[in-house]
Amino acid sequence: MTTTVEEPGKVDTKLSENEYRERLRELPPSAKLVAKVLEMDAPLSQAEVAEESLLPDRTVRYALTRLEERGIVHSQYSLQDARKQVYTLAR
Repeated sequence: MTTTVEEPGKVDTKLSENEYRERLRELPPSAKLVAKVLEMDAPLSQAEVAEESLLPDRTVRYALTRLEERGIVHSQYSLQDARKQVYTLAR
């Protein structure tokens, strides 16, 4: 299985499942929990991720930033509310 991610300077890079797991393994536990929440029920807003994961908003924001930097999560504007972004896994 391959995973499509966007890295800074690169678009639609294919990652193997092992590479995906390796990138996730290097992240803090909060980022792993956020990725698991998104795996089960995406797309979600930051507030929805915080509600589902029971993590503080600040921790979720940090985790989402780290996941986006590693190309594991994509964000886009919500179709229901253009002021919000929703997050999905990049696989």
